[in-house]
Amino acid sequence: METHLNRSFAYTIRKGDTLMLIARHFHTTVPAIKLENPQLGNKLYIGQLIWIPQKCSYSEIPLQCRSIINEKLALNNRLRLLWEQHVYWTRMFITSLVFGLPDAEYVANRLLQNPKDFAVVLREFYEEDDVSTFVELFTDHLNIAAELVKAAKAGDSAAAADAEKRWYANADMIAEFFESINPYWSAREWKKLLYNHLAMTKEVAVNMLNQKYENSIRDFNNIEQEALLMADTMTQGILKQLDF
Repeated sequence: METHLNRSFAYTIRKGDTLMLIARHFHTTVPAIKLENPQLGNKLYIGQLIWIPQKCSYSEIPLQCRSIINEKLALNNRLRLLWEQHVYWTRMFITSLVFGLPDAEYVANRLLQNPKDFAVVLREFYEEDDVSTFVELFTDHLNIAAELVKAAKAGDSAAAADAEKRWYANADMIAEFFESINPYWSAREWKKLLYNHLAMTKEVAVNMLNQKYENSIRDFNNIEQEALLMADTMTQGILKQLDF
């Protein structure tokens, strides 16, 4: 078989192929394939010739393997940043709502950008329909949280209880959706992570409303640590799914 750059081989696109499926079949990653094919877009066509990088050990090809290691680290860093942004902008939005700050609308718009930013990363590994479902579920997660805080501030306990019920139902849907697209993303594990996230986020808002600011900061420290755990869990699931 024809070779390219010593450690790659040619592959002809067939019906039903996607970059993620090709990467999984040949034990590589979508970013690695794109690195080997700089002009390659997301859309493939039957008969198209692309180059597939072979899996290697660090000692065999130091430069190429170092690139693969860097790709793994880059993916983890990107997801850590996104989860950090998720919890930080959530806290800033809660602060704006609780204290009636004039920036609430602008903070909300920035927070709602977070699901779309996640989509940019997930699109490298999953089909567009799955990415769109994630964006919808994650946007609902944020909108329901805003309803809950607004209801709590207004003293409307019935509306707050209803929002909280829908918030946890949404968490269930996110966890089950994750498992449906990646067998290494356990719905049970994600429900635990998301339930903790919701409980701590609610506690932050409650403490702010009750002027227990020191407790609110303590709660947020825990939220931040769990955000990193969620990012690492997501990264590990993607790498395992690609057998990488």
